[in-house]
Amino acid sequence: MNPDIATCDLLVIGAGPAGLAAATEAAGLGVSTVLIDEQPAPGGQIYRAIGSTPVRNRAILGQDYWHGMSLLEPFAQSGARHLSAATVWSINARDAEAGGSDGGYEVAYSVAHPGQDPQAALLHCRHIILATGAQERPFPIPGWTLPGVMTAGAAQILLKTSGVVPEGRTVLAGGGPLLYLLAWQYLNAGVKLEAILETTAPGQWRQALPHAWSFLRSPYLGKGLKLLRAVRKAVPIISGVSALEAIAGTNGQVAELRYETAGQQRTIAIDQLLLHQGVVPNTNLSRAVGVEHAWNERQDCWEPMVDAWGATSVPHVSIAGDGAGIAGAVAAEHRGRIAAVHAAAALGRIDTPTRNGKASPHQAALARATCGREFFEVLYRPQAQFRRPVGDTIVCRCEEATAEQVRHAARIGCQGPNQLKAFLRCGMGPCQGRFCGLTVTELIADEQQRHPRDVGYYRLRFPTKPVTLGEIATLPQTQQSHDAVVRFKK
Repeated sequence: MNPDIATCDLLVIGAGPAGLAAATEAAGLGVSTVLIDEQPAPGGQIYRAIGSTPVRNRAILGQDYWHGMSLLEPFAQSGARHLSAATVWSINARDAEAGGSDGGYEVAYSVAHPGQDPQAALLHCRHIILATGAQERPFPIPGWTLPGVMTAGAAQILLKTSGVVPEGRTVLAGGGPLLYLLAWQYLNAGVKLEAILETTAPGQWRQALPHAWSFLRSPYLGKGLKLLRAVRKAVPIISGVSALEAIAGTNGQVAELRYETAGQQRTIAIDQLLLHQGVVPNTNLSRAVGVEHAWNERQDCWEPMVDAWGATSVPHVSIAGDGAGIAGAVAAEHRGRIAAVHAAAALGRIDTPTRNGKASPHQAALARATCGREFFEVLYRPQAQFRRPVGDTIVCRCEEATAEQVRHAARIGCQGPNQLKAFLRCGMGPCQGRFCGLTVTELIADEQQRHPRDVGYYRLRFPTKPVTLGEIATLPQTQQSHDAVVRFKK
């Protein structure tokens, strides 16, 4: 065993609610656990900077955000090791001969300490729980790459981590709970908003009605009504928006927002535009590992195929939280604990009856936390024109490929996202398709009148994040890596 390579039974990737809950639960069951996360402190996106935020007035961010504090102390006391500011960029199965009876995995990651170059390291583990969470769905409208235009999620991160709020004429556009949550938080912080442009289709509530009964019995109803009342009282809401275009001023920054509602085009002067049309699972790591994915018809996105325990098609790889399907922060906690007890059983730390008994209360809590989700999913399903752009709208921000270029490639016979790399380099930039993958799949499907599941997605390989040769050079050398390079011996 190379002493420079850390080892553990369970590696949890991602320190959001699912990852924190999973690591705490597993360590409590006697499983040697490491939690690794890109951020300098735990919390994930939803509880970002929960232990260090400069926003000390709890009323601004709301009680749901501060619930994240209840996850920190149990994790700190659990005995699980925490590797912060660390980015996982490769996961490879180990040979059984090298890693024991079940082989396990060799994980490469880089740690970025302030003022130092990133240093790469290796970790050997027997089981992995991916808790990589969600990301905002791409919202490709004309002008979405202009300075002054950003996503609502990014704006919320600035609020949580630095207490930064926008100045000047600010407009929120799109749909979904996060859009109104951010508006509510801004109002609590004293920010004046010019308007909210709601892109949810006017008649979409009728499609959501069959799911209304479960929503009425869910915890979302009371919270949602209170939040909506507060926002609607303070901010003009423009409903039924069917088109959006951000327009630059003479300085190159966004200056106007052109929109269409009720068949009429209108323009509003702005300084900032915050866009949001829901969140989708972050699947880059799960795809690179080889997990099978399926197209979610109701949410129009890819998600990993997992069973009730979070287990995937890859042995000893589980997924917990929104990375396995969007269900919210509270549900993510319970999914993390369920995945942890399953991992403990798979590693032989507990037997199956013990696993089932420990998981039972979390399964019941998960059912309560997900009650009413179908109503939201149908109600806030983004309209097709906001998922499938046309013309010169940028689709791939890394390579600056436009919607028309992608559509043209599809018309002349490009069969899918992987072949499109040869045409336009889409998906080959630093983000590895995170910002364009869903859009590219839907554009090809739209042009060729095929289902997105038949079009497929990018084939992702490691490294899944940019890594320098200098970082790779800092990796500890194993006998296997030495033998892979040195072919001839004296």
